[in-house]
Amino acid sequence: MNAVAIYDRLTDGRSRFLRVDELCRRAGEAGVLPSAEALAQEAALPQRGKKGLEKKQGEFLAEILGDPAAGTHLCHAMLLPSEKAKASLAAFDRDGEIRLAGAHLRREGKAAVLTMGNPRYLNAEDETTLEGMEAAVDLALLDPKTEVCVLRGDVVTHTKHAGKRIFGAGINLTHLYEGRIRYLWYLIRDLGFVNKMFRGLAKPDASPEVDSIEKLWTAAVEGFAIGGHCQILLTMDYILAAQDAYLTLPARKEGIIPGASNLRLPRFVGDRIARQAIMAERRIDCASPEGRMICDEVVNKESMDEAIARIVERLTGSGVVSAAGNRRAFRAGEEPLDLFRRYMAVYAREQAYCHFSPALIANLEKNWKVK
Repeated sequence: MNAVAIYDRLTDGRSRFLRVDELCRRAGEAGVLPSAEALAQEAALPQRGKKGLEKKQGEFLAEILGDPAAGTHLCHAMLLPSEKAKASLAAFDRDGEIRLAGAHLRREGKAAVLTMGNPRYLNAEDETTLEGMEAAVDLALLDPKTEVCVLRGDVVTHTKHAGKRIFGAGINLTHLYEGRIRYLWYLIRDLGFVNKMFRGLAKPDASPEVDSIEKLWTAAVEGFAIGGHCQILLTMDYILAAQDAYLTLPARKEGIIPGASNLRLPRFVGDRIARQAIMAERRIDCASPEGRMICDEVVNKESMDEAIARIVERLTGSGVVSAAGNRRAFRAGEEPLDLFRRYMAVYAREQAYCHFSPALIANLEKNWKVK
């Protein structure tokens, strides 16, 4: 299978953009990848019962992302505003508020405040939150009436933490164990809304590194940021953390790769601590010396709202043009798009193998009690 040649054919010589899910759907129709019918049958099975048909998707996408031209074009496609966001923009512009599955976006003064919500599961991410979260990120960036974005977690209903505001518990392990999270979920997430937080929204007729729609992002970490929610923090411009908050990246214990953390976390805490966090389950308390290498400011949880208002006022002082320019300048040295593309080529292949490894089930059954 020559994935790059197939990609060029399906995109008419890279003259049109296809997101990874649409790309794989069309490749399935062409007989190159598993068909929609075969995938639907597989999706109905618990994770331990799956045959791993989607590994073909991982190999296919890894080959495309590994090619400089095709891979960059695919990354560009995933940075464009989603159809759901474009359909919702007029309503959000009018009302200044929108509720989506897994996300609530509200205009508050100069800030677009995005609240992640999956209260029953400690705001964990899964298939039910993915589309809404990406649309909310898009709308926050597209909103012409705000200058910065604020990200925080909702108040949860989970028994142990009921009534508390929690940043997030990462991937929904219940859904992962039950086989309700497809392989493409990882790629849609990390090439999509997580990368949009880091790079802004792309425009169809310009390189994302030259022209993009960007705003500064501030995160407010309360309770904990586990797994995927810790990964998100590595894309933020400013992080506020409650005094008792902590961060963990238990993906290796779960049997998967923690998004782009392997690429980004060493920039914050160095290689040794990053390896300890990812490979050896090291917990990082936000108020610790290591935590302060990730979090910009630690505050009392009772004063979080006041701290957010203060930071929003500070970050909007010099305007959005210089903010976007400075973000691009930082990325040029830290993580240009080509470096991200090459990382995602490895991630696409290795995550596919991890997602269907017997070790994933064994790790979940050993380290996480199914209830």
